[in-house]
Amino acid sequence: MADRVLAYGGGWLDRAGALRGNREWISARLTDPGAVLLPLWRDHCLVTADQTPVRLHPADAPEVLAAADETVFLGLDGEAPVFAVDLSGRTAPEAARLAGAAATADVRALVGWLEPAQAAVQAYARGLLHWHRQQRYCGSCGSATVARDGGHVRACSGPRCGRLLFPRIEPAIIVLVEAPGSPDRCLLARHAGAPEGAYSTLAGFVEVGESLEDAVRREMAEEAGVTLSALSYQGSQAWPFPAGLMVGFRATAASEEVRVDGEELLEARWFTRDELRRRAAEGRPLGRPDSIDHHLLGSWLAAGD
Repeated sequence: MADRVLAYGGGWLDRAGALRGNREWISARLTDPGAVLLPLWRDHCLVTADQTPVRLHPADAPEVLAAADETVFLGLDGEAPVFAVDLSGRTAPEAARLAGAAATADVRALVGWLEPAQAAVQAYARGLLHWHRQQRYCGSCGSATVARDGGHVRACSGPRCGRLLFPRIEPAIIVLVEAPGSPDRCLLARHAGAPEGAYSTLAGFVEVGESLEDAVRREMAEEAGVTLSALSYQGSQAWPFPAGLMVGFRATAASEEVRVDGEELLEARWFTRDELRRRAAEGRPLGRPDSIDHHLLGSWLAAGD
């Protein structure tokens, strides 16, 4: 699975990191007739009546650029510059009118019918604009911050500070744990707040001072009382909701003993491949279709065929 492109990934834009610090270059790109503007409103895409994200060109959207709280450079699609435009300071109807949109929608609700490249760039835009709204002030001195480098840096305006703020990624591990003996089984858990009978793989955030492998071992022990004898990297997924990076692992438990913490996990049990196939046949999803846990489970099922 390590070479599979998951939803919201693929790196199809040239982010032009060596050029986006050049203000004149960015300004020129924003007046390029072929430039693409992707307007968003409070973490939502602005979409047409057929649920397609709106794409505008600068010459056709002066009101959109004038109304923007922030306009950030995402990268180059071939020769075409691509920008995300934040209309969060307006009401939803105002933002829709300005963009010529019919409605707003979460990209996660659209991903099933968007092209992978579309979903990836919309999620990227969502995550970056969210970061800008959360970093209006410096955490060191409290002064206002201003965007730089095409929107990939914010700089403190304080006279004696000048701190530079960069978008932060919040890594999390997600793990498919296999039983140590026969028959082949994997461990799924019901999380707090999940409906009865809804099971998924185990996951958790990486803490300060931990490697990814350390986080896997700690989370499995804390949440499910499971000690691991082996683990291997499977792949990663951009998850900008708002700033995640999901890192997938497959692991083998040292024993079949399971003790849930009763807080994050309410119950956990071992499932055979046949049990998971029956659940899927009954319409019970094996993870979110756009999430790496769906691929972890799908890969495990396929390995038993």
